[in-house]
This record gives sequence, structure tokens and C-alpha cells, in this order.
Amino acid sequence: MALSVHATVGERIWYYAFRIIIGLIFTYLLFPLLAIIPLSFNSGEFLHYPIQHLSLRWYRDFFMSGHWGVPIQNSLIVGFSAMVLATVLGTLTAVGINRADFPGKQLLVALLISPMMIPLVITALALYLFYARIGLNDTYIGIILAHAILGVPFVLITVSATLQGFDYNLVRAGASLGASPMRVFFKVVMPNIAPGIVSGALFAFAISLDEVVVVLFIAGPAHRTLPRQMFSGIREYLTPTFLAAATVLIVVAAMLMVTLEMLRKRREKLNRPIENAAAE
Repeated sequence: MALSVHATVGERIWYYAFRIIIGLIFTYLLFPLLAIIPLSFNSGEFLHYPIQHLSLRWYRDFFMSGHWGVPIQNSLIVGFSAMVLATVLGTLTAVGINRADFPGKQLLVALLISPMMIPLVITALALYLFYARIGLNDTYIGIILAHAILGVPFVLITVSATLQGFDYNLVRAGASLGASPMRVFFKVVMPNIAPGIVSGALFAFAISLDEVVVVLFIAGPAHRTLPRQMFSGIREYLTPTFLAAATVLIVVAAMLMVTLEMLRKRREKLNRPIENAAAE
């Protein structure tokens, strides 16, 4: 919000003080991340400042070494698979819940988003004990299903938020013209809620790419993901390659955040004509 030309002295002081405080908080939170990025370009094997010489040695080791190739492949396979599954389940659940009105609806929503609130250690232990009974421990399917469970609440929330501004008269119009429910969903509903679906999918992928606790419980030696490889390596032998891996993850996270911001602005732009028409 811009500062009014009629603002008092106290309001002006608070306006600038608030922004300085927010800037300091962001600097404090981001400084540890920004501090490790230059070290990933250090040619030496020791993690210290000042940097000796700039080099891409550790990035070559990260992308070309077989030691890291398998975890990267596993993370991408699990991440994309869990993202697709979480997006489909979360979107269908959000549409169904928002269309229906039944007793216990809020309780059901709370149950569906509970994986966001329950500590990951409890979720991982529960999955481990459940998978042990049905033989899904040490399998790709088990990891993908577990990560999809963690991603569904994010898809459910983002799609539900998008559906709040959706005009269901469009669904009735499509049905009155003879379109099947499936055709109405793909031709009318999905294009209008696409920003929420994509946002939820990106959240689900980011959660899967960053998750390590559940993998430690249910994955086997052949299913090491990138976070698990970093976690295990830190305890054994720490090299600047870990900083290169961390920098790559930071860049990916930043790209996802930029994409989410672009989708948010696009959603606001699409909703503005509807809000103006409702106001008139």
C-alpha cells in the first residue's frame, strides 16, 4: 500500500520502519542460504572464506558423477509421479467438496489436510508400519504414494481457493447445451481453475523434491533420493559437492516461487472483471 500524501508524521515513521524491519527479517532468513552459494564455486576442497579460485568443479561432479546421478534420477521420477497423482486426486477432491454440501464437510476437509499439520516423523512411522503389512516398503510405488499423500493437501487448498471465484452458472449452461459432465469439466471448469491446479502441482513437486524424513523410513538402498543422499553424506564426508546440490535446489525453489507469483497475478487479472461485474 502506497503512503498517502496526507499521512501524519507517526504514520510516515511507521511506514518506513515497518519496511526496514521486514527487510532485516528477510535478510536474516536468506543470509544462510546466500552464504553457501559462493562456496559452491570454490575450487578448493575446504568450506571456508575467502574463496581461493572460482570453479565449476563441484557442479560437474554433481551432474556427471554416478554417485549423484541415481539420486537425481530417483528424485525426478518420484517427484513428477507424486505431483501427477497428488494433482489429480487433490483437484477432483476440491471440485467434489466445493460442489457438495453435507454434514461433516469441515471435518472431512480437516482430515484431508491433516498431513500438513501432523509431524513428518509420525507420518513416516505410520507409513512404515502400514507398508510393512502390504509389502510396499523399499519400493518406488510406496515412496510415490507417500509423497502424493503429502502433496494432496496443498493441491486441495489451492484449487479450493480458486474455486471460490468460479461461477457455477457456466457448468449449468454447459449441461443445458447437452455437454456431458466430463466434457463440462475439461472444457469449462478446468480452464478456469488452471492457475490453482498448476500452483498446487508445483507445491506438490516441491514437497516431494525436498522431503527426506519419510524416505528415511520407507526407502531402501536402491531408492535414494537427492535429499536423502545429502543427509547421509553430511554425516559421512562433507564436500563442496553438497553445496552445489544445495544451490541447485535453491535455484529450483526460486523458479517455482517465481512461477507461483506469476500464476497468482494471472489469477487476479482473470478475477478482476468478474469482481467488477459483481460490484456493478
